[in-house]
Amino acid sequence: MNWIRVSIYTTSEGIEPVSGRLYQLGIAGLEIEDEQDFKDFLENNKQYWDYVDDDLIKEKEGETQVKAYVSDDASGRELLLAIKSTLQELKAIDEDNEFGRLEIEVDNMTEQDWANNWRQYFHPIEIGEKLMIKPEWEELSEPTDRIIFNIEPGMSFGTGSHYTTQLCLEALEQYIKPGIKMLDLGCGSGILSIISLLLGADEAVAVDIDPNAVDTAYQNAARNGVGKEKYTVLAGNVVTDADIQDKISKNKYEVVAANIVADVIIGLAPKAREYMKEGGVFITSGIISDRIEDVKAALIENGFEIKEINQRKDWASIICE
Repeated sequence: MNWIRVSIYTTSEGIEPVSGRLYQLGIAGLEIEDEQDFKDFLENNKQYWDYVDDDLIKEKEGETQVKAYVSDDASGRELLLAIKSTLQELKAIDEDNEFGRLEIEVDNMTEQDWANNWRQYFHPIEIGEKLMIKPEWEELSEPTDRIIFNIEPGMSFGTGSHYTTQLCLEALEQYIKPGIKMLDLGCGSGILSIISLLLGADEAVAVDIDPNAVDTAYQNAARNGVGKEKYTVLAGNVVTDADIQDKISKNKYEVVAANIVADVIIGLAPKAREYMKEGGVFITSGIISDRIEDVKAALIENGFEIKEINQRKDWASIICE
């Protein structure tokens, strides 16, 4: 298997929060290059050498980096989008800019390069009993009676390749009914909310902390014949942004979905319940196996009843009412 190295630019203070976010995504094997550690090492060990190679000093100078590796396939590229999404969330709460610029470098490729390289990996995927995710450039070899979601993989998480997205989509097949309202928290590409409309939902509202997700989600909606009369996409932090909260709270939702990471789901639990109709369903995913009990406890504490837990590989989805 080939691997892609992802370098995240941060600070010494940012190492722990960045690493924690990567662990939540199931990425455990990290390399840390801490600029401050190297400076301290040079300062405190002068007695042991007469000469330090200038090239080594130049290489180690600059920003602190946290490096991770993902597989060079469709699943790995979906994970790259998840890394970008979780760094956007971290940046939004880093009001004092302690954690640096939190930008990524992928080997020697730009973000646009690796987004465009999806074509060699991404092919139509059948999900559940009703759905098919199809890259826009692909032609089907034979007719299908499945609901087709066309997508051009871009810079937002959610193409259907990752287990977390698939678990959410299978749950939406079960719980989306004609005429209901749906809320997508952390929408990324908009895949969950747009497919909810294709499954028969009357309205959907999607929110993401990354402003780029607004254009991406609207573009994907247009690709699938979904207009703005049924679909609203907002950018902001649903936990802290009063304006976003006001816009969302104009409706009460029968289905709320959050395909993010465990800690964010825990933080969203009380807000999600505020926006839901009595008997509404909260579909959560993006939870690594080690965090299932933490998320369960937070959901129960906020008045939810666990209906089912579904797992695929090291990932879980928790559905509650």
